[in-house]
Amino acid sequence: MLEILILASIVFTDESTVTQDGIINLHNDHHWAEDNPHDIVQSKHQQQLSINMWAGIIGDNLIGPFVLPARLTGELYCNFLRENLNELLEEVPLNTIQWMWFMHDGTPAHFIRAARNFLNERFDNRWIGREGPTAWPARSPDLNPLDFYLWNHLKTIVYARPIENAEDLLQRVEQASQTIRQTAGIFQRIRDSIQRCYKACIEAQGGHFEHFL
Repeated sequence: MLEILILASIVFTDESTVTQDGIINLHNDHHWAEDNPHDIVQSKHQQQLSINMWAGIIGDNLIGPFVLPARLTGELYCNFLRENLNELLEEVPLNTIQWMWFMHDGTPAHFIRAARNFLNERFDNRWIGREGPTAWPARSPDLNPLDFYLWNHLKTIVYARPIENAEDLLQRVEQASQTIRQTAGIFQRIRDSIQRCYKACIEAQGGHFEHFL
């Protein structure tokens, strides 16, 4: 029970890039010869379109995704924390926010002193990350539910058919996010997966643990 309460109080966060040229399910994109024998599926665009996204998961809440600058520096990340994070957290119940722990990984933009100082003050030292009050293990995306679940599932939905332009891409991301939010029991399944991953990691003494799952 304590493990469940702890997991429900952590906002796991991560960044990822979505592009115009994603993985397209060709099984859903047939072009029959009798219609047009020369018809092709465009899989690459001359001008690559990509959008950098931030998102978070806490309890039964998917926060964001939120569009970040294409090149995320420490200064820009601090601006995001100061100017956008509180607004994004407004959808989280107040009783959850009061005891919330913030988690981010060791990406260089997260590591600058200004970001660490902000998190110390904003979350009263209740944060997890590189050189934070509670350390986050380096090179461990398989412990973050956004890495091992959210981004892959979201992109599978987004890339179900070819993307036309930036507006279409952003709309797809929002629609995919809503689909995930409305999936019955999804957040409980994510928490169950986190517990399995963490227990397997402990059994493997911090080594590779996929074979325990």
